[in-house]
Amino acid sequence: MTEEYHIPVLLEDSVGGLNIDPTGIYVDVTYGGGGHSRKIIDQLTTGKLIAFDQDVDALENVIEDDRLIFVQHNFKYLKNFLEYYGFEKVDGILADLGVSSHDFDVAERGFSFRFDGDLDMRMNQTGALTAAKIVNEYSEVELVRILKMYGELKNARKVASVILAARAEGAISTTNALRDLLEPMVPQKVSNKFLAQVFQALRIEVNKELDVLVDFMNDSCDVLRPGGRLVVISYHSLEDRIVKNMIQKGSVRGDVEKDFYGNVSVKFKSVGKKVIVPTDEEIKRNSRARSAKLRIAEKV
Repeated sequence: MTEEYHIPVLLEDSVGGLNIDPTGIYVDVTYGGGGHSRKIIDQLTTGKLIAFDQDVDALENVIEDDRLIFVQHNFKYLKNFLEYYGFEKVDGILADLGVSSHDFDVAERGFSFRFDGDLDMRMNQTGALTAAKIVNEYSEVELVRILKMYGELKNARKVASVILAARAEGAISTTNALRDLLEPMVPQKVSNKFLAQVFQALRIEVNKELDVLVDFMNDSCDVLRPGGRLVVISYHSLEDRIVKNMIQKGSVRGDVEKDFYGNVSVKFKSVGKKVIVPTDEEIKRNSRARSAKLRIAEKV
């Protein structure tokens, strides 16, 4: 692994939040460059770490260590693989939900409007759905839905209509083509934020990120032992809302669940009173950490 692949965000706080038992069983569902995983493994003796990553590029960073089991799959299969390897319960789970620096910086992956490349955005490079397919084939109603829901764009309908008009003249197949089409829609001072929202919406739809996160939060309740820790780093309000709702209200939707007697049924208790964010110093070292929010919870 190289530092250039991905600088781990909130490394000390997140791994520290797991409250590691050297003999325990832990899961890192977003291996990436292996930064968080290495920190966890360094604290294990006879314990094990099961690490997930669907991105084939992450294979280059997998360390050879008897304490590590690497699973090249999306973490939506968390329960399946824990059962396969014979782990009924685990002591801690860490999720860093951000896209790796590597993926943003490799032009051909299509995650960033800063580089010209194919409109791809697949974290699983064998997946069928790409950003280009969405842009060129989704109906206007579908485009408005994802731009509004996942990009939180107030002008989602206008953006969709511009895309439809342009693709009638020819396919929109590259990041530059999409950027050049949409950039004139907003003042220059807000264009980066606007484009980031559009690209975020497409990426979330391509990878079904929020659906996977909902399943993950529910599955974490089932596989964590009482007292086990859940550590999640999110990067935008849509993710953080799901995580916060589950921790504070016992439901990803935010509905308060009650038992037969009317008592609030919670599955986790928060560790610490406030959400943890990067220091100014960390943001200087790694600008992509600026929007990170870390929540730590303990299974009750």
